[in-house]
Amino acid sequence: MTAAAQAAAPRPTLDTVDNAAATPDESLPFGELGLKPDEYQRIRDILGRRPTAAELAMYSVMWSEHCSYKSSKVHLKKFGDRVTEEMKQHLLVGIGENAGVVDIGDGWAVTFKVESHNHPSFVEPYQGAATGVGGIVRDIISMGARPVAVMDQLRFGAVDHPDTARVVHGVVSGVGGYGNSLGLPNIGGELVFDSSYQGNPLVNALCLGVLRHEDIHLANASGAGNKVILFGARTGGDGIGGASILASETFEDGVPAKRPSVQVGDPFMEKVLIECCLDLYAAHVVEGIQDLGAAGISCATSELASNGDGGMHVDLDDVLLRDPTLNAGEILMSESQERMMAVVRPEKLEEFLAITDRWDVETSVIGEVNDSGRLTIDHHGQRIVDVDPTTVAHEGPVYERPYARPAWQDDLQAASVAGLGLERPSTGSELRASALRLLASPNLASPAWVTDQYDRFVQGNTALAQPDDGGVVRVDEGTGLGVALATDANGRYGKLDPRTGAQLALAEAYRNVATTGATPLAVTDCLNFGSPEHPDSMWQLVEAIEGLADACQELGVPVTGGNVSLYNGTGEPGQIDSAIHPTPVVGVLGVLDDVRSALPSGWREAGQSVLLLGATADELDGSAWAEVEHHHLGGLPPRVDLAAERSLAEVLVAARRTGAAAAAHDLSEGGLVQSLLEASLRYGVGVSVSLDELGARDGVTPFEALFSESTARALVAVAPEREAEVLTLAEEAGVPVLRLGRTGGDGVAVAFGEDSFEIALDEAREAHEGTLPRLFG
Repeated sequence: MTAAAQAAAPRPTLDTVDNAAATPDESLPFGELGLKPDEYQRIRDILGRRPTAAELAMYSVMWSEHCSYKSSKVHLKKFGDRVTEEMKQHLLVGIGENAGVVDIGDGWAVTFKVESHNHPSFVEPYQGAATGVGGIVRDIISMGARPVAVMDQLRFGAVDHPDTARVVHGVVSGVGGYGNSLGLPNIGGELVFDSSYQGNPLVNALCLGVLRHEDIHLANASGAGNKVILFGARTGGDGIGGASILASETFEDGVPAKRPSVQVGDPFMEKVLIECCLDLYAAHVVEGIQDLGAAGISCATSELASNGDGGMHVDLDDVLLRDPTLNAGEILMSESQERMMAVVRPEKLEEFLAITDRWDVETSVIGEVNDSGRLTIDHHGQRIVDVDPTTVAHEGPVYERPYARPAWQDDLQAASVAGLGLERPSTGSELRASALRLLASPNLASPAWVTDQYDRFVQGNTALAQPDDGGVVRVDEGTGLGVALATDANGRYGKLDPRTGAQLALAEAYRNVATTGATPLAVTDCLNFGSPEHPDSMWQLVEAIEGLADACQELGVPVTGGNVSLYNGTGEPGQIDSAIHPTPVVGVLGVLDDVRSALPSGWREAGQSVLLLGATADELDGSAWAEVEHHHLGGLPPRVDLAAERSLAEVLVAARRTGAAAAAHDLSEGGLVQSLLEASLRYGVGVSVSLDELGARDGVTPFEALFSESTARALVAVAPEREAEVLTLAEEAGVPVLRLGRTGGDGVAVAFGEDSFEIALDEAREAHEGTLPRLFG
């Protein structure tokens, strides 16, 4: 339907600004839109009258938890408060924009961000996950960058629950279907199964974009007379209040009623939109572009106007609709996908329209920037919105929610592996059996069943991808300059101690970037927690933010942006199982001067020395071994040593730069034995190791040596003639190092004292790669 046809459609009775002033006592359904009575009263106080229906729609979505961060904002400030001058060294754009931007040298920059689409992905898994990918890609486009890669962090319920397969198949298909259609390589992520996520799966999507320094664009509406343009897909009824309201409450009211709130994506429209936007940037015809994601037009107009230096007027009659029956509030709240909003100078309008026409992208001028300081919106010739845009976009309620250490936390931490005396394997045959069970367990098994559905090498710039520890993408074809990315989290650690759990997530992602040989530079995060209205969950969130802010400062890597996802819980408040495990997903970005020298996570050749960097302690609480062998969660997570992590990274980066290292693999979930098996399976080359020197040096048993999840550790494969170089690097950095063994053979052989065991690679591969296809294939 054309704009003219829309204007000719029957006109409903509108709730105008004048009518709102004349009918102060008329009741509005603010509760149904997620607003509390005091929040509604605050809106009345701001406006000096009751809001119109359209204004109420705008405030409700923009003041939702998902859009306003009203429960986390006071705590998120700690990331900015703890940024040092060292941390700003490579930071071009930080927190507060659509995505952070990092200088990687030679005039190149990258922008990256991770966001959640959790609740929609439970209601409608395929579209929830697909539009999660689409939304984060548009955030990257809006910064002026070309999207070049995506990653995903997926967490589902128990593997044997009857509903898990529905969510898994839908989410995986949605992630792959959208990302593959865009031609973006999926270079890594995580796949986790745990009953705590049964009713609240986590779908966290990350996108990486590349741009030159001079191409950075920030979203604001400045310059009176500039045109406000909506372009891309038409606005429909799908996604009304979707991410904004659906993600800001629990599922207590029932799932079926929420299904219409899930957005519907069209990746082919988004691909055209990407190329169109990049052409618009190249032609210098836009002052700024804002994507329309959560809260739709409400968000784009209020944020652009609030970030600018004046005001804005919009006419909803000029918004192209898929559904002409939508009322004004629905148009403003709709989260229909593949839409962007641009601010364009009048003299550039014709050229702008010519470019969108060339790409066959529907475009409509819906408004104009002015100097009123107000955001005004008309519909059918009548004024339905007249607000200060800052009160909508940036001055929503900010809560200092009560929080307290849960009553059950002490008992949980007291239930340690050692304290309970959980039976430990000791003989070679027992250790072998445990290692195979861990290797085949759902959370340590190969995710190839999932990742093989994603295109990892499209565009031709992927240097490393799953199953390597970090994904690596080339940025500059001439020099080989590129970046590495890793995302990590361990909800079990977070449950035991949310502060330490957040730091361990950062440490592992930092370490995984370093194992590729890249220098870690910056962080993005997605903080997934329960209801902020429950003191237990709020305490977990505050502890995690505190821990992450401190750790970023110590490692010298700033948080550039991210997302907070709350209300991930459906249980009775105050109970140990009332919400998901605290899951702060942390993404770390690092830079490589030449991606051709990036270190893979497995050894390719026989005869190489295998060195263990770092020290091992008896740290089994929260471990994969405790989960798989005893279905146990209790005690305290591994100790965090950020100084040791930084020193380890320095050694790994130096070993890559000098060419001394041939491969590197971090030690994390599953411990040493899991890393040995994964590194051997990577290219089908076995390894033989002895634990005697490690046991004598660190005072650990063979079992502890193999299954402990102590941090700041990595395996490095080096040619024998270059072993001394790595030993010297480690010694100079103060990193413990010893030679474990040598690569070669068709199995993983482990000797200790007079005992030993061996796992043939064929047997290991069958255990590792067959689990998920058997469960979900």
